[in-house]
Amino acid sequence: MKNITPMIMTLVFLAILVGSNIFLSRRIGWIFSMEHLSVLHVLFAVIPVFMIAGLIGLSNVTGTVGHLLYGLAAVLTGVMLYLVLSFLLFEVVHLVYPLGRTLYGVLAFSMTAAVVVYGLINAGNTRFNQVEVPVEGLEEEVKIMHLSDIHIGHFRGKDFLQKLVDLSVDSSPDLVVITGDLFDGRYNLSMESLEPLRQFTVPIYFVEGNHDGYTGVERIKAMLRETGVRVLENEVVMQGGLQLVGLDHMRADEDARAMHAMQEGATIKGVLQSLRIDTVKPSVLLHHSPDGIEYAHAQGIDLYLAGHTHAGQLFPVNYIHELLFKYNKGLSDYHETR
Repeated sequence: MKNITPMIMTLVFLAILVGSNIFLSRRIGWIFSMEHLSVLHVLFAVIPVFMIAGLIGLSNVTGTVGHLLYGLAAVLTGVMLYLVLSFLLFEVVHLVYPLGRTLYGVLAFSMTAAVVVYGLINAGNTRFNQVEVPVEGLEEEVKIMHLSDIHIGHFRGKDFLQKLVDLSVDSSPDLVVITGDLFDGRYNLSMESLEPLRQFTVPIYFVEGNHDGYTGVERIKAMLRETGVRVLENEVVMQGGLQLVGLDHMRADEDARAMHAMQEGATIKGVLQSLRIDTVKPSVLLHHSPDGIEYAHAQGIDLYLAGHTHAGQLFPVNYIHELLFKYNKGLSDYHETR
């Protein structure tokens, strides 16, 4: 039974690819008055293969050619998604109010371009939210800057991290926590990329994410330690009036399935039970993905900080993520563990 769900997801994914191929080929062929669609069918079959192979196979390349191909594969993923959605939108319009070939094509391609350009621009529009969380037993207010999923790599480097540091410093935090996926590939994997972190004058704590693992987590941790960051590996530390509990990236328990975590070995449930956590003292749990909240609550955790989901990142994936992740974004409450 455990293997059925991944199989169904794979079949659905393949069905979407095939359906998109047929739909786009027919519509684009109609727009440009093409008699033979074989070239389009081949094109829309090759592009997804290139996207998947590029994103998976070129993630850790450091050469210029590989870097450019990876970037092209990533951007093409967004282009193809919104090309299909744009064509579907105007297909519905076309059913209600018939559009000529030229108008149909101009509208569909223009919308695709507009959404993609907006998405690329918005990706660099960094801002942070301030949330106040009441914690029983905490004697003084503690301002925590929570950073997650920075993904330094092919698209982001030292300049982006500097932007985050500047925003963080301006908010005058008491400590900074980074809950994983600091790096995403080896293209910008260097001490230079981490230099902005040295500008913090407050403690910085880090726990690993799945992309750090793909990139080379031990090297990342060594560089962070050299930069002055405290790396937490399944341990509890006191920071002011807070207990900080830092966990490696893992699944919630033995029965849980996690796409991006090891399906064997340590679990949140087991590790938390093994740690000496004072359930009376105010405590903050750091883990990459928002899993195992019930086990955090059982150990008296007041605040659980995580990232990983990106809130879906792209429409309509954000709505799909609401089904896949119980805690997809924002602040939630589980029996007063937030």
